[in-house]
Order: sequence, then C-alpha cells, then structure tokens
Amino acid sequence: MKILNELKEMSAHGYVSPYDLATLYTGLGDKDNAINHLSRAYEERAGWIITLKVEPMFDPLRSDPRFADLQRKMNYP
Repeated sequence: MKILNELKEMSAHGYVSPYDLATLYTGLGDKDNAINHLSRAYEERAGWIITLKVEPMFDPLRSDPRFADLQRKMNYP
C-alpha cells in the first residue's frame, strides 16, 4: 500500500504507467482496479502491456471476462 500511495502521489507531478499500477493492484487482490489500469495501459500503449499474455503476476485475473476481452483486443494468437 505504501508503494501504491507513493506512485499515486508521483502521478500528480508526472507520468506513472498504468501497467505498474495494475501490477500493484493485482498483488493487493483488487481485480477491478487492476483491470481498469490494464485497460488504460492498453489505450496508452504502455510498453509492458505486450507481456500481458505471459506475465505470471496477472494469473489471478485470467478467469475474469474483462481480462479475456482485453487479450482479444490485443489480438494475441
């Protein structure tokens, strides 16, 4: 939570990748915020979003239909 709060504070003054926030929210078990930030990362074309299909950190989200929709948008084979 401390790191999340620090990143939120930093985002008031500069760019913080929504992908990074998504990883933190996933670790905290907050699926809604994690998927919302992953969607933002997709829209912003955040660099690490390309790892979505294989990143083990996101395993807890894989059963969520919104996560599957995001993967479809990314046009993974």
